[in-house]
Amino acid sequence: MNSYAVVDPRTGTTLREYPALADAELTAVLDRVAATYRSWGRTSQVEERAGLLRRAGQLHLENRDELAAVISREMGKPVAQARGEVEFTAAIYAYYADHARTLLADEPLAVEMGPGTAVLRRSSLGVLLGVMPWNYPCYQVARFAAPNLMIGNTILLKPAPQCPDSAAAISALLVEAGFPAGAFESVHATHAQVERVIADPRVVGVSLTGSDRAGSLVAEAAGRHLKKVVLELGGSDPFIVLSTDDLDATVSAALAARFYENAGQICTGAKRFIVIDDLHDAFVSRMTAALARLAPEDPAREETVLGPLSSEAAAERLEGQVLRVVEAGATMLLGGPREGAFFPPTVLTDIGPDNEAAREELFGPVALVYRAGSEDDAVRLANDTPYGLGSYLFTTDPVQAERVADRIEAGMVNINIVGGDEPGLPFGGVKRSGFGRELGRLGVEEFVNRKLIRIGPGGEPSGRNEPAAGVTPVR
Repeated sequence: MNSYAVVDPRTGTTLREYPALADAELTAVLDRVAATYRSWGRTSQVEERAGLLRRAGQLHLENRDELAAVISREMGKPVAQARGEVEFTAAIYAYYADHARTLLADEPLAVEMGPGTAVLRRSSLGVLLGVMPWNYPCYQVARFAAPNLMIGNTILLKPAPQCPDSAAAISALLVEAGFPAGAFESVHATHAQVERVIADPRVVGVSLTGSDRAGSLVAEAAGRHLKKVVLELGGSDPFIVLSTDDLDATVSAALAARFYENAGQICTGAKRFIVIDDLHDAFVSRMTAALARLAPEDPAREETVLGPLSSEAAAERLEGQVLRVVEAGATMLLGGPREGAFFPPTVLTDIGPDNEAAREELFGPVALVYRAGSEDDAVRLANDTPYGLGSYLFTTDPVQAERVADRIEAGMVNINIVGGDEPGLPFGGVKRSGFGRELGRLGVEEFVNRKLIRIGPGGEPSGRNEPAAGVTPVR
């Protein structure tokens, strides 16, 4: 049975515990979200749903301090960073509110072999299950829920066991925004109950953000019941430095991509730093010097940059991974003992090609630094991983940037930029980082019925979901 509890990462003290959902309660929730889909999801208009999303975003902003405090208490994120997460969450709701009509507009299709017209209409599918992680308790939920509520799908959320309070707060805000009961429900489900939900014929799809092991289990269960799945399973993102006009700025970008947010517990955070040979030593020296001045501190303080990991268990797991990387031949240039969940910034170099531990996702403030002899060597190192989520590339040569970006095996490439995420840009990966996309237009396309409506001579379109001005038929 899963245990849902809020445990202060700073002290390990259990602040609040919740029982797992009883089977009868789960039945009632499933009945409610299915009924709400049939009533509200199938009959509400896109303008109405957009208005509810807009209000949800506003409520997140109005309650940002309270939500940030909840996030920080649950998983140790510095409160200023948690507030930034809530603000980006609000921007996601606002994006889908502002673009709802365009994103769901009928798409004219060219008809070339007969009379009449044709359109592609995007409509809702049904009840969706979201299995969400702990590292971004608000943002991850919005990434999944906002586009699907815009479509008219209803949501059953299984939050991370350590984040029940943030899930409850999000549910309350969506009710306050005007969403009907059953449009979005959070449940403290066990693993067995998750399988039951997936098997329910009224549930049409599953979205999971988590480990590749969890993704495999959910995908297997969904496959048995022919359910659509979207998976975001983390990564081992490379940060490639091939040339720079300002090494200090490049090092600062590297630190921001790994150490200056959420204690490095970021799916798309840079994990492996691949630096061209003539810049390697200076890069490592400046990175190590900067990190030597950075120590974990209380996440409740506004000025804290590096807080604890999400739990002592997470810190213990990371400690074991670092030890295995070192035992396999790597050199630790910076590091030290952890104190509970507080983990010191760590820099590892001299990582050989047979160092299997270095191929894992190290979720925390640890940098693996590699020396690349050439562009080809850098690309080889970047792709030498079972993961393929995000990546970073720094170079002063725009031609090289295009060339290398095309060769990187990842769902996202950031060239000379860190922190370039936006609600309108798609998010997702390849290889063992999962499949499917969230955010932007592609986030709408995952759980939607793309229905062809073919109209013969004399048929008149209803005018529903009229195409946006200037849209021409797709061929």
